[in-house]
Amino acid sequence: MRIIGLTGSIASGKSTVSAMLREIGAPVIDADAIVHDLQRPGTPVFEAIVREFGPAVLLPDGSLDRRALGQIVFADPDRRRALEAIVHPAVRAEIWRQVERHRRDGYPAVVLDIPLLYESGWDRLVDEVWVVYVDPETQRARLMARSGLTPAEAEARIAAQMDLEEKAQRADRVIDNRGSLAETRAQVVAAWEAVLRGPGGGRDVNSVGGALPDSGPEGDAGPAGERRAGKT
Repeated sequence: MRIIGLTGSIASGKSTVSAMLREIGAPVIDADAIVHDLQRPGTPVFEAIVREFGPAVLLPDGSLDRRALGQIVFADPDRRRALEAIVHPAVRAEIWRQVERHRRDGYPAVVLDIPLLYESGWDRLVDEVWVVYVDPETQRARLMARSGLTPAEAEARIAAQMDLEEKAQRADRVIDNRGSLAETRAQVVAAWEAVLRGPGGGRDVNSVGGALPDSGPEGDAGPAGERRAGKT
């Protein structure tokens, strides 16, 4: 089974592409959805976050205040790494559990929708990487409109991730999301059909499930990261 890593940058349109893939029948594992589920009150991840960041990241109903937490971690790289150290291992374990389920169900390929794919080293564990690209001006405007952020907050969140231009250069396939939805969808359909027509095989889930990279930007270092450098 081939494993496709889908990524982009914040507000690049990755979620739109992910939805299009689902519409045409591709199995998609959504890392963000997994994170939200793991951060529900009462879970081990939730309890660890509260211990690390305190009651300031809780809403009055006792659930996680994601905006307050985001303001903390996007302003301080050390705090962001502390959060990643809590969240990433649990997310990885759940992703591999779902990958294995799709393999048992006989799917020829699966898509991992992971926002911080390069930053957390997942590019070393997938067969190919697709990057959803948009120009910086559109990205900034979308982020501010979608999340109600100030220009400074939007810039901080964009700067916290690897530059989208670099991601596009390293990708095996770029989905250009600067045009219409119809144009984006045509690229998505063509990309998925190419996967289905391609050679079989892909990653052995059992062999890579335990060989997980360290979380954080350091995960991009090493021979695998160098091997992908320069791809378009």
